[in-house]
Amino acid sequence: MSSTRTTKRRRAFLAAGSVLTMTALAACSSVDDGGSGGGAGTTVETLKDAGTVNVAFNGEKPYSYKEGDELTGATIALDKEVFGELGVAEVEGTQTEWNSLIPGLNAGRYDTVSAGMSILPERCEQAAFAEPTIMYTTAFLVPEGNPEKLTDWQSVEDSGLTIAVTSGAIEDGYAQQTGVKTITVGDSTDGLNAVVSGRADAFALTGISIRALADSTDEPVEATDAFVATIDGVSQVGAGAEVFRKGDTELLEAYNEKLTPILEDKDKWLEIMEPFGFTEAEYPPPGLTADMLCEGDLAKISDELGLDS
Repeated sequence: MSSTRTTKRRRAFLAAGSVLTMTALAACSSVDDGGSGGGAGTTVETLKDAGTVNVAFNGEKPYSYKEGDELTGATIALDKEVFGELGVAEVEGTQTEWNSLIPGLNAGRYDTVSAGMSILPERCEQAAFAEPTIMYTTAFLVPEGNPEKLTDWQSVEDSGLTIAVTSGAIEDGYAQQTGVKTITVGDSTDGLNAVVSGRADAFALTGISIRALADSTDEPVEATDAFVATIDGVSQVGAGAEVFRKGDTELLEAYNEKLTPILEDKDKWLEIMEPFGFTEAEYPPPGLTADMLCEGDLAKISDELGLDS
């Protein structure tokens, strides 16, 4: 994927907040007391006994989707690796609209959310995130030839154009912050149809998703180059991760413990993610943690990690 951001990586992995101790595997299920009014928590032993984990997915390529009857995608491949290390043999999925992913999680309809969801402060109030596993850029799906010459978020501000965004996704937030006219869609297929039908001038989504969408269709559309969105003068450093109920602390800690060696080994990360189109541009920089993103001080994060847009 083309990216306008150069990532300066430190050698040392700052482990604070990322290497967590797995404890009390045989304990009773924890209770979701995170204020979300949802169902019971899930322990590792419960999943091991069942032999399967049920993850929610949105059907967005290349993160988590179905090909025929097979559940696949980059976050699913990562889950298979992590949960396999935890002794959970199978990863099954429940497809859910984007805005229903966290509410359904907190209602106990599935065990985790595996959709590459961006770690945002308002989401951290509702659920708990694993450590960052995917870095994000943004791109537009546009009619062939890019007639409006869209290049970055500033090119749609004050343009009068209508941009399709996935309801509740980070691009929806960008639009609300900058007054961009939008229509909301349920998934990437709806976004494609909105552009093809002329209901929207472009569809905004993560860069890798837009490229995958453009490559998968014969419709007269194309993907713009990816960019790091700048909103109110601040580069929008973004990363996605697995999502858990706040009460599922044991499961979250266990997941992070098995995830950490993958995040510390770029070659291993690429082995899992590259088949789905991910590159070093999406590899999380050492030192970035879920806690930092939950705090939401993007300018501070960019400065501390040496991330340039």
